[in-house]
Amino acid sequence: MRIRIAPVPHPFLDRARSEGLDALGQPVRRLTASGEEPCRDVLRRARPGEELILASFSPFTAIGPYREFGPVFILANPAEDGAPRDVLPIESGYLRERFVIRAYSTAEEILDAAMVTPAEADETIERFLGRSDVAFLHARFPVYGCFACRIDRE
Repeated sequence: MRIRIAPVPHPFLDRARSEGLDALGQPVRRLTASGEEPCRDVLRRARPGEELILASFSPFTAIGPYREFGPVFILANPAEDGAPRDVLPIESGYLRERFVIRAYSTAEEILDAAMVTPAEADETIERFLGRSDVAFLHARFPVYGCFACRIDRE
C-alpha cells in the first residue's frame, strides 16, 4: 500500500518562525540543538548546533476529547533536506527501533494501536489502512507518546 507522510501545516510553521507563537498562541522557545531532537518539519533528527524552535502543536483538527497539543521541535529556518514523504522516516533516524502506530477514524478517535519495530511497521500500516473505518494513522514516539508524523493513504 502506498502511503504519504503529511507535512506539518505551513501556517503553523510560518507563525512559529516569523511571529514566535505556537498553535496555542503562546511564545515559542528558541534553542540550539544538542543533536538528536526529532524535527517534525523535516522528519529527521536535529544536528548539533542547529537552531530549533520548541512549540505546542496539535495534529488534530476536530474539537473533542482526543484533540491534544504537545511539544514539537521544528527547525528555526526552513530546510530542504527532509526525508521522503512516501515512506516512513526510518532511514533518516527519525523513528527509532520501536514506535507506536495509532489508527484514527474520520472523527479523529483512536480505533487501534500497536507498538512496532521498523520491520513490523509496513504490515501494521497495511492492516490498519486496509480497514474501512480507519481514516489516517499517527506514528508516535513510545516513551513520551509524542506525535511523530501522520500517515495517510496515497
